Amino acid sequence: MRETPSALAAALTLFAAAGIAAAPHPIPLWPGTPPGDTAQLPPEADTTVPGDQLIAGRPVIRLGNVSTPTITVYAPDPAKNTGAAVVVCPGGGYHILALDLEGTEVCDWLNSLGVTGVLLKYRVPARDGGPSYLAALEDAQRALGLVRQNATAWGIDPKRVGVLGFSAGGNLAAVLSNNFEQRAYPPVDAADEYGCRPDFAFLIYPGSLVDENNAVAPQLTVRAGKTPPTFLVQAANDPIPVQNSVYYFLALRRAGVPAELHVYATGGHGYGLRRTDEPVTSWPDRAADWLKASGWLQPLAPDGK
Repeated sequence: MRETPSALAAALTLFAAAGIAAAPHPIPLWPGTPPGDTAQLPPEADTTVPGDQLIAGRPVIRLGNVSTPTITVYAPDPAKNTGAAVVVCPGGGYHILALDLEGTEVCDWLNSLGVTGVLLKYRVPARDGGPSYLAALEDAQRALGLVRQNATAWGIDPKRVGVLGFSAGGNLAAVLSNNFEQRAYPPVDAADEYGCRPDFAFLIYPGSLVDENNAVAPQLTVRAGKTPPTFLVQAANDPIPVQNSVYYFLALRRAGVPAELHVYATGGHGYGLRRTDEPVTSWPDRAADWLKASGWLQPLAPDGK
């Protein structure tokens, strides 16, 4: 196993030295070219154009052509820090990333609960030659390893690291929740020796969890003691069929995996956590209740463990 090249090591060292109160700074996931990437993409850019749908009356950053994936660590007020952390996976159909609606705004909400938000900017669009989630899964597995490797420096309990995803990001969170025993890429360095299983998962209006017959997708091998406790939210009138959440929830229950599902009559898709008159947009309150009731928000011990 080769050593971490200096650029990535230096970025991690500088971040740790700056302390958790420092302004969030993107950290590259990979020391060089990400695994399997060969094609040159156009420059990374916000693809939003005039006339794109507003959410709660506000625009959305639709980031495209991500070829340099990163994590950005948003630390809570040290006085409120519980030690829990959540890797946040924005949605966008594995084509773009809704970077603010389903990313930075979510990290701010997590910080209000005393939780460290780790924004994952994973590769999009989906790469050719494999499942649409493959490059994103590689990035997500790598992100979990990096968070646990740096847990002490970042004020995180490595046994309380969850994942939260929206839409395609919800699909990614589910795939990660069931594919963690072996990396989807050749190990790079010591970060890949740390576990990449989420301790808990949030799937918010997820897609592609079931097929046309409502059978759970084959890559989602739900298993007792393996698949993490999971919280799901979806609206019944979501254009992505609500069966994705319902039948995945039932698979979790059959396997004895702790799970909580909230189905709202209306609300559509892609609301993030921006509040409107739709009751579904109160889901963050339900999610906070679940975090507390499940014991993930216990105060961080004085020794940081």
